[in-house]
Amino acid sequence: MKMLVIYTHPNHQSLNYAFLEKVIQGSSENKHISEIQVLDLYEEQFDPVLIFNENKRRRDMHIDPKLGKYREQLLHADKIVFVYPIWWGRPPAMLLGYIDQMFASNFAYRDKGGLLPEGLLKGKSVVCISTMKGPALYPLFWLNNAHKVLMRKALFRYVGIKKVKFFEYGSMEGPNGRQERKLNRIYQYFKSVGL
Repeated sequence: MKMLVIYTHPNHQSLNYAFLEKVIQGSSENKHISEIQVLDLYEEQFDPVLIFNENKRRRDMHIDPKLGKYREQLLHADKIVFVYPIWWGRPPAMLLGYIDQMFASNFAYRDKGGLLPEGLLKGKSVVCISTMKGPALYPLFWLNNAHKVLMRKALFRYVGIKKVKFFEYGSMEGPNGRQERKLNRIYQYFKSVGL
């Protein structure tokens, strides 16, 4: 199994980075995982800004040469892992900008003229690891699970990815956040996970 880890946090001293390290550590000890690629969107200086004009059209995003490397990463991966914080009830703008550009028509999905498109990323699986300052149940009760609905239904199912797992951790900035226990859970998960 080949894995792509997309890390989206500007600080390498953050708890999110510690989660990234546990993903890598566990995966490197997993006999089912043959390859691990890490894409650090901030370190990469990925440009999340969409620009459409007479020279750059939305319908051509799937062949934009500047995004070719990132398309290859997504196509190559069997499992895609996202590590990011929840800010204002949703992923960071940097990650949303990556999603806007990478999950484009004629690359991630193809319109068939009906209600739903044909997902072109079928057979892949996704894991989302996210942290937030607020309590773990805040997104469920106050935001109607908007984050998970956005990621699972509006994005991944739309492009054909049905297997999606979430690790959504709340109260991460407090002293009683059980950070070590949660870091170990991520390590153990990736040490043994299959496709």
